[in-house]
Amino acid sequence: MNTDPFTAHESNVRRYCRAFPTVFTKALGATIWDETGKPFIDFLVGSGALNYGHNNPDIMAPAIEYLVGENILLSLDMHTAAKRDFIEGFVDWILKARGLSYKIQFPGPTGTNANEAALALARKYTGRSSVMAFTNAFHGMSLGSLAVSGSASTRELGGVARHDVIRVPYDGYPSQAFDSASYIDCVLSDPGSGIEKPAAIILETIQAEGGMNAASAAWLTEIQCICRTHGIVFIVDDIQAGAGRTGDFFSFESAKIEPDIVCLSKSLSGSGSPLSIVLIRPDLDIWKPGEHSGTFRGNNFAFVTAGAMCKMWSDRKFTAGVERTAVRLQTHLDRLVAKFPRYIEQKRGRGLMAGLKCRSPAVVGRVHDVAFEKGLLIESSGPNRDVIKVLPPITISDAELDLGITILDHALQEQDNA
Repeated sequence: MNTDPFTAHESNVRRYCRAFPTVFTKALGATIWDETGKPFIDFLVGSGALNYGHNNPDIMAPAIEYLVGENILLSLDMHTAAKRDFIEGFVDWILKARGLSYKIQFPGPTGTNANEAALALARKYTGRSSVMAFTNAFHGMSLGSLAVSGSASTRELGGVARHDVIRVPYDGYPSQAFDSASYIDCVLSDPGSGIEKPAAIILETIQAEGGMNAASAAWLTEIQCICRTHGIVFIVDDIQAGAGRTGDFFSFESAKIEPDIVCLSKSLSGSGSPLSIVLIRPDLDIWKPGEHSGTFRGNNFAFVTAGAMCKMWSDRKFTAGVERTAVRLQTHLDRLVAKFPRYIEQKRGRGLMAGLKCRSPAVVGRVHDVAFEKGLLIESSGPNRDVIKVLPPITISDAELDLGITILDHALQEQDNA
């Protein structure tokens, strides 16, 4: 008789537990332990939902105090003190500090809720139905988000036809020689192209699930210019690349652009508690009261932890530490690329959102297995699952980062014995 409750009762859809076959019990910082006491360095971090590490004390201390005080936990979109504190902190420490001005919508708990709201608002604002999206994009698992995702296997999941999506090449697709921004501008300007003007262009500045493809600052600037020229809403899905992952709070800061709409989730709460927001250029905020809803848009526990996370960005010592760690990681990865050219094609990503494009999915699979055995959690990405994602907490200690890279180095060396 099977006594494993996971295998006996959980759906076949489970994934990560198959990749990491153990039972985890405790986590702190960049380290997670299983029930045998074995430690693992976490370069997975909840698929980018724990950028600040597990149980960050600066984030969890105010949350614990809040929980024991009989405070509001769920509030729909009613006013609460926790929500007020988050809004004020986010505006002061994140938006104003970067010269940005947005209205904040709380659409629901997850990233796909944010993307669905952004797409709906863009269509409402422009009166157009189509959306322009990119090759190898991933935007979520609800129908509207699935429609604008690039993977064929992902898009098939909804089981219904998804129209009104114009698929265009991302930066560097199919090769660096192709100027996709000029192509997009051309087809939007030419009445004979057969492509009608969309309501929005939605993109990730770094395509995490698509293979850690990073758009250049010049390309992002061109896309913003195209949107403004043609009256198209420019949406940046910053759900995985945002909230500090690239070294800046927003992934688009280095490009010096200002999207019309920005979607945030994953590490926004800083604690792993579900929270998403849509940042809306003020004149685009034409919602009617109650026109877009979501029962769990008032997660006050997440407001508290997110507020504590935002406060960290007001500390120059913290931001300098993130910048230094990003440089340390990139230096490590450059060394691995130079050391293992027979297995690694190139380094991808930016800052602390990095990837190693390998020469085959088999290499990634073997590296994953050896790394897990030696105490490192890593994930693959890309349409062929041939990219090793390297997502340490942005607060990782030097010792933990160095240990994780040492294990990854060992796993790559083990390829010779495969």
